[in-house]
Amino acid sequence: MSVARHHNFASPIGRIHLTEENGFITRLTWVSRETSGDYSDSETSPVLLEAERQIHAYFDKNLKNFELPLAYDRGSAFEQSVWDAMKEIPFGKVLTYGDIAERIGGVARAVGGACGANPIPLIIPCHRVVGSDGKLTGFSGDGGIATKQRLLDHESDQLSLF
Repeated sequence: MSVARHHNFASPIGRIHLTEENGFITRLTWVSRETSGDYSDSETSPVLLEAERQIHAYFDKNLKNFELPLAYDRGSAFEQSVWDAMKEIPFGKVLTYGDIAERIGGVARAVGGACGANPIPLIIPCHRVVGSDGKLTGFSGDGGIATKQRLLDHESDQLSLF
């Protein structure tokens, strides 16, 4: 039986809500003013506290690679392959949807859909995926493209195509 634990904390890009099940991070969402009552902490865990520590270290530019146990078995096999590919994009680098499609044997539009379905944005860095012309397209996090731009700006001293 799966027991979900939840943890909220403030970050430079808004209030973050993490979910952990059986020792694995399973979701990262942004808490908006409208939903703040729906996202209270419930029995936090060492994994959730470590995730918060790593996210703060990322924003302090003291961490470039998240080392957290992740579980995203709710997605299709294709979505999971996209999420695995996104985890390989290094800090400060970007790929296009087409680049990922080529690497995993898919099409760019489907990669875009899988990016939008990413259950653990930021930790699985979908913000590092851009359109073929380098333009920013959708982002599932609170603030949409503006938040995506902030994350890329955060990494901009090293930003380049991977």
